Amino acid sequence: MGALPVFRWRLAPDGYATRRQLRARGLRPGGQDVAAQLERPRRRRGPLVAYLYRVDDAKPVRPMTPAKWVALAKANTARRTCPECGRDAGYVIPTSLGMCVTCAYPDESAA
Repeated sequence: MGALPVFRWRLAPDGYATRRQLRARGLRPGGQDVAAQLERPRRRRGPLVAYLYRVDDAKPVRPMTPAKWVALAKANTARRTCPECGRDAGYVIPTSLGMCVTCAYPDESAA
């Protein structure tokens, strides 16, 4: 395989898409290699690069199975549960705190 075709930002021809663009269409790369790349020049740094895939070679996104839905629900519940107090915080616990805001700042919640 030779060098990848390189296109300027926003100037890729029809038939190519990024992973996010494929996902928005309900598609996935499906094991295909990167077909081209976009480059957006920047000052004082290297260019931003986005990889492109062929839309006609893309495959449909696999549907979620019931077991995957259950696993996803458990993972999201674990991300919302405070390890200190054990309650559902109602939001995803920030990794910077490692606990819910109420446990991290107990004095400020009493005011």
